[in-house]
Amino acid sequence: MKQRLLYLLLFFACFAQAQEATIREIKIEGLKKTKASFLRQFIKSQPGQLLSPLAIEADLQNLISLGMVADATYQLDTSEHGIILQYEIEEAFTLFPIVNFGRVGRNFWYQLGISEFNLFGRGAELTAVYRNNEGRDNVQLSYKMPYLANAKWGFSAQFLKWASIEPLYFEDNQVFYNYDNTSYGGTLIHHFSLRNHIELGGAYFTETYQKNERHSNEITPGPEAATRHKSLAKLLHKFERLNYDFFYRSGFDNLLNLQAVYDFSEGKPFYILINDTRFFKRTSPMGNFAARLRIGLSSNEDSPFAPFVLDSNVNIRGSGNRIDRGTAALILNLEYRHTVFDRHQLAAQVVGFSDTGTWRNPGGQLNDLVDGANFRHFIGGGLRLIYKNAFNAIFRIDYGIDLYNFEERGLVLGLGQYF
Repeated sequence: MKQRLLYLLLFFACFAQAQEATIREIKIEGLKKTKASFLRQFIKSQPGQLLSPLAIEADLQNLISLGMVADATYQLDTSEHGIILQYEIEEAFTLFPIVNFGRVGRNFWYQLGISEFNLFGRGAELTAVYRNNEGRDNVQLSYKMPYLANAKWGFSAQFLKWASIEPLYFEDNQVFYNYDNTSYGGTLIHHFSLRNHIELGGAYFTETYQKNERHSNEITPGPEAATRHKSLAKLLHKFERLNYDFFYRSGFDNLLNLQAVYDFSEGKPFYILINDTRFFKRTSPMGNFAARLRIGLSSNEDSPFAPFVLDSNVNIRGSGNRIDRGTAALILNLEYRHTVFDRHQLAAQVVGFSDTGTWRNPGGQLNDLVDGANFRHFIGGGLRLIYKNAFNAIFRIDYGIDLYNFEERGLVLGLGQYF
C-alpha cells in the first residue's frame, strides 16, 4: 500500500511538471513461463494514453485473477518523453500433482492425478485424474483453452468414465446400485470481458445401473439393471467481481448453469437449473468471510434418479455421501476463515462453518422446501493448509455435526476451498 501511495504521489508530481503524463511504453518483467503477449491481452492501459492510477489498479486485479499470476505490482519511470509503466509479475506454480482421499461410512476413496493450467504459457488447462471409489475405477481427462488468439473465444473438451455405488430411493426403501457413466463432451467459450463469459456446449453419455452385490440374497424394489443413453446441452454464464490477494477474496461472483438432458430411452427432455452466488469480505487483515447460496431446480419427476443430492463433498459437510435426492434444492454455506500462519510461501487457516439446506422430494411440491423433515443444518470447523505460490493449492479438512442430532457427523477431506 505504501508503495502504491508513493507512485500516486509520483504521478501527480509528474503531472504537475508536464502538460500530459503520457504512457510511453509498457513493460512486463518477471516472466519465466508465461508469454508476455498473452498477458498483454488483459492490460487495458496502452502506450499513448494518459496515466491513470485507477486503470493500473484494474490491470493488476485482471492479472492476479489469472491463475498463473500469484502477485503483480508496478513501477513508474519518468522522463521528458513520457512514462514507462512496468508490471512486475510473480508467477504461480501451475503444474502440480493431485493426491486426495477420504472416508465417510463405508465409502473409502482416493484419487491421483496431475493438473497443469498454464500449458504453452497461454493459460491452457490440462487435467488427468484417476479415482478409486469403493474399489471402482474412475478416469477423467479434460482440456481447456480459455483464450485462443484473442481474449474473446476459447473451448474445452472432456472425457469422463465414472463408477460409483449409488443409493437410490424407492418409496421408503434404499437400494444400492453399481453406477457407471461414460461421457464425451465439450464447450465453446465466449468472453464478453475478462470477468464475464458464457459457455455453450453439450455431451453424449451412457449410464448403466446394476444392483450391488449386497442385495444378492434380498428381495428389493427397482430393476436389476438398466442402461440409458442420453445427450446433454448446456449453457453456463459466469459473472465475476472478485478481488484477489493471494488466498484472500473479496467481492462476489455468480454462476448460472442451464442443462437440458434428453433420454433416448424415454424420448423426452429433462431440465436442470443451478445458480451459485458467492460473496467474500475481508473482515480484518487475517479474516475472510465467505458465503455461497445455491438454488437448484429441475423437472419434477417422481423418480429415484433425482439430480440434486445431499452429500458431504458437495453441499453439507459431515452428512455423508449421497444421503438423499431431490428435484429442487436451496442451500446456504457460511464460512469464517482466519489465518493463523502466513510466512514465505506457506499459510494456514482455521475455519468455522455453517451448512444448511433443504430439498424438494421427487414428485413433491415446492412447499417441501419449508418442510422441517427435509431441512438439514450442520456446523463445524476445519483447517486449511495453503501453498501460496500456486492458485488454489489448498488442502482442507472439515468436521461437521448435525445441529439437531449429534449422532450424525463426519470428516470431509479435499483440495481447494469448499467453495
